[in-house]
Amino acid sequence: MKTYKYYDFILAAFVCVLLCSNLIGAAKAAEMTLPWIGTVTFGAGVLFFPISYIFGDILTEVYGYGRDRRVVWAGFGALIFASFMSIVVLALPAASDPFNQGYQEHLNAVFGNTPRIMLASVLAFWCGSFSNSYVLAKMKIWTKGRLLWSRTIGSTLVGEAVDSGLFYVLAFYGIWPTHQVVAVAVAQYVLKTTWEIVMTPVTYRVVAFLKAKEHEDYYDRHTNFSPFKIS
Repeated sequence: MKTYKYYDFILAAFVCVLLCSNLIGAAKAAEMTLPWIGTVTFGAGVLFFPISYIFGDILTEVYGYGRDRRVVWAGFGALIFASFMSIVVLALPAASDPFNQGYQEHLNAVFGNTPRIMLASVLAFWCGSFSNSYVLAKMKIWTKGRLLWSRTIGSTLVGEAVDSGLFYVLAFYGIWPTHQVVAVAVAQYVLKTTWEIVMTPVTYRVVAFLKAKEHEDYYDRHTNFSPFKIS
């Protein structure tokens, strides 16, 4: 397999963003009052999670669907381990001093629903990421490598719809009021896709840099798109 200078760094950055946005920001519903729109409710992780989709676009555009698939599986494994670790840490009895007893309560409040959130995160991330990568890879062939903006935005519209639709229903239905689940999912989708549009100039620069440095501009003409392969 051809080796690359920057592929491993992008993989590590992708996994870092994925873990932080799912563990730190996913469980909090935030509110902001925007001019002409009013009060908008959204998941706090929306500020950072879309970066993982930008990485996915860059990986597929430069290295191809197959190498992005390896990164998705790396993120999948990281999320599974983080879920397992949180379950073990919360299950361990806390020391009897007042500080640790109080700290245990805070951990339970923040991470007590982690198994459900992580299951929703894993399924939504897995389905959304592969949808995003597949659409971008196919659109690259259809557009013959032109109009990069159309496939980065188009693939994100599909991938984020799958991701947000699955995650908020699986993670918070029955915990939050139904209207709040719907409102947050819709706001999340709009904000994520808006992020993609805003970041398009940055995506263009990173893609151009990597294509020049890696001497790669992969077209998935003969790719096996099964999400269950690693190679």
